Amino acid sequence: MTQMPVQTPRGDEIRTIVETRLAEARASGRAAETVRIEFRGEPTALEVVKMPVADLYYNPYTHRVRVQRAYDPVRDSELKLHPFSDESQRYLHGLLSGNPEQPDAVDPAFEKLRDDLEEYDQNDPGIITPSGVLVNGNTRRAALRDLGKDHIRVAVLPADTTWPDIEAIELELQLRPDLKREYSYINRLVAVNEMVVAGRNISEITKAFRTTTKSIDRDQWVYSFISEAIKRSETKLADGSPVSLRLMDFEGHAESLRELYRHYQQLSGADADLLRESRLFSLMTDLAKTELRYVRPDFHERYLSPRLSKRFAPAEQSAPETGIPGFDAAPDLELPGDSDAVQQARVATDTLLQATTKANVSEFLSPAEREETTELIESATQSVRDAADESKAFDLREKRKAAAAERLREAVRLIEETTEQVAKARGHNLMEHQELDEAMVDLSAALKKLSKHASRGVTTPGDGLTWLQHSVSNNP
Repeated sequence: MTQMPVQTPRGDEIRTIVETRLAEARASGRAAETVRIEFRGEPTALEVVKMPVADLYYNPYTHRVRVQRAYDPVRDSELKLHPFSDESQRYLHGLLSGNPEQPDAVDPAFEKLRDDLEEYDQNDPGIITPSGVLVNGNTRRAALRDLGKDHIRVAVLPADTTWPDIEAIELELQLRPDLKREYSYINRLVAVNEMVVAGRNISEITKAFRTTTKSIDRDQWVYSFISEAIKRSETKLADGSPVSLRLMDFEGHAESLRELYRHYQQLSGADADLLRESRLFSLMTDLAKTELRYVRPDFHERYLSPRLSKRFAPAEQSAPETGIPGFDAAPDLELPGDSDAVQQARVATDTLLQATTKANVSEFLSPAEREETTELIESATQSVRDAADESKAFDLREKRKAAAAERLREAVRLIEETTEQVAKARGHNLMEHQELDEAMVDLSAALKKLSKHASRGVTTPGDGLTWLQHSVSNNP
């Protein structure tokens, strides 16, 4: 971004309005309202004025909707070329009021903010450049416009404010814990990554985001994971146009991505790679977070692969008679060290990533290609659901198998505690021999029942069962 002061189409006119209103506020004799921020490393007090809502501009680079800008590529291109045009500002207005996961739907958090402003008016001022760009308060301005309000209270930055200044101020203010509407998960990842790429040291980043080094490491891993997935999703339309997934396509998966990072760090080698591939494949089908726990390193080979159509298999294993035009083979299929299982999982995942990319731009597909893409995604989704159900059922069976042994271990712990209580009671001459004897009779009866059921169908009992059978047979 340029180091020159920020300019807007009506910059000179707005600057004159700002200067006039600042002069009027100073001459009024009333105590001036100020906002205290950190500007270029120094605490700075900014004077507050009331400005016409219609005269201000949304910040085209705000991190609040940074990744959502890709929702409409045509309008995003216009925004990049002419950030302050009426069309670009209308697009930003829609994104600021939209749901991060589905920008064409109004965000409930925005509706809550709008209702709050309608009932209680504006509590905290926004912040603008002298030429009218909102650094803080973009969403508030959108809500005030929807409400038909004429004015907004804003603090004014110094005349030489640059875009890097705006970015630093925005992050410092938007990441404060008292903010009513937080950044979306992916926009936060982008902001973290930009600071890392800019060379900011880790202590500065953790302070800015009020977090820990471990959390920053996790965020960087997740951002890299998503970026790789987007790269692997690249494919071409029939006319040769390149398309891929967008960062915003991963909104709504915050907890699943954090959990993937935790589980991935506990593994190594092929197991780690298989977990990553299977979880990514499952994320693309929107498998519920509660079901993702059943997607383990063996998930693809044991449960998923047998259910997938041949279109998800490596070409050398099964070349399909028909396929979706433009679906590219994984470029790194032959990476050294990748096991056959990992390679097969990567091919399946890449196929689904590219299908999802095409589904996002289905209006540019031919009817036949659109139908085939839809069928491919639906079959993958059903296969994942069925595979997750089988994996879950296996877990339940294993838990049932282990349940009896675990209960017996609990009984052992209780008997050990009983032994300590008996020893203490004897030491204090507080022993209730009759009650203890009755309880032991009950224990004997219970052990006989256990021996009877545990011995069924067992021709060669182990040491434990042999002891139990011998004990109950000698104590009829």
